Amino acid sequence: MSRTLVVRLDSAGDVLLAGPAVRAVADGSDEVVVLCGPQGARAAELLPGVDRIIVWEAPWVGFQPPQVRADGITRLVAQLAEGGFDRALVLTSAHQSPLPTALLLRMAGIRDIAADSRDYPGSLLDLRHRRAPGRHEAEAALDLARAAGFTLPEGDDGALRVRPAPEMHELTGPDPYVVVHPGAAVPSRAPGAATAAEAVRALSEAGYRVVVTGGPAEKELTAEVARHHALDLGGRTDFAGLAGVLSAASALVVGNTGPAHLAAAVATPVVCLFAPVVPAERWRPYRVPHVVLGDQEAACAGTRARTCPVPGHPCLNSVTGAQVAEAVAALAGRPMAPAEPGGRPEQRAVNNDTPR
Repeated sequence: MSRTLVVRLDSAGDVLLAGPAVRAVADGSDEVVVLCGPQGARAAELLPGVDRIIVWEAPWVGFQPPQVRADGITRLVAQLAEGGFDRALVLTSAHQSPLPTALLLRMAGIRDIAADSRDYPGSLLDLRHRRAPGRHEAEAALDLARAAGFTLPEGDDGALRVRPAPEMHELTGPDPYVVVHPGAAVPSRAPGAATAAEAVRALSEAGYRVVVTGGPAEKELTAEVARHHALDLGGRTDFAGLAGVLSAASALVVGNTGPAHLAAAVATPVVCLFAPVVPAERWRPYRVPHVVLGDQEAACAGTRARTCPVPGHPCLNSVTGAQVAEAVAALAGRPMAPAEPGGRPEQRAVNNDTPR
């Protein structure tokens, strides 16, 4: 029995972007196990091709990484050794090193380890792959899988994908609607509350029915953004439920954060207010109709800052509600008539290159 370990230790969005690589690995393995962090586990549970998940919070990733504990590392190494893995792929972002993870995998006795690495790996990697410049994160992960001998099954187009999402109409009300997700785990990658509220108001005035989403810790934010213009679902869905909400939406308005990739995975068009602290070419919504808004040449570009270093967050807070409404119309069409409170405006269809 062929067992392959795929490692992606970052956030839910990062794990979603690993989805095409995971499906390629699954086509060439009898069992695929994903090693991920606590935030990524909710996404790993939704990925086709994943048979089992191991959750471990690494001290070298995340926003509040735990302290290094020898006993925790010892337990993980023992658990991985018991897994009997034939090979492992360590997926990382372009700025990360796979070598701390590779060391633990080697200690666990995994014989064949592949990763992208700019650093000299010594004996830690069997395949030291070089990432092509400018590759989207999803493409880079799939490139590594291919270099390791895995290919997507015939008929798989390589887009993001999740398992079938639950139907959420009892919560959202009827179609059509547009989702606005104002929050992000990294503050610099989300618009300010006033900017998001202006977008909601502009969409409502343009005739769209608007649903505002957010996690349990974002209830105050979603209430402020929704006000009396939108349905506030802040804190009312888990990650799978959010996939269901997004799958029935005409479009999503969101920053550069996990729900943007979740929308792409359910083939929902995305208006992305993208802060250039990281490059859009690597992190924009993947293989789905989308519009990127925000000043990509702002002073914060390429800084990887978690909090905007420029007063007023101008790269995103300069985006107007009218611009958001126009971008939604370009992706989802314009309502034929203004929306009644709680009502359902008609909406004309538009043709996109990517089928829904």
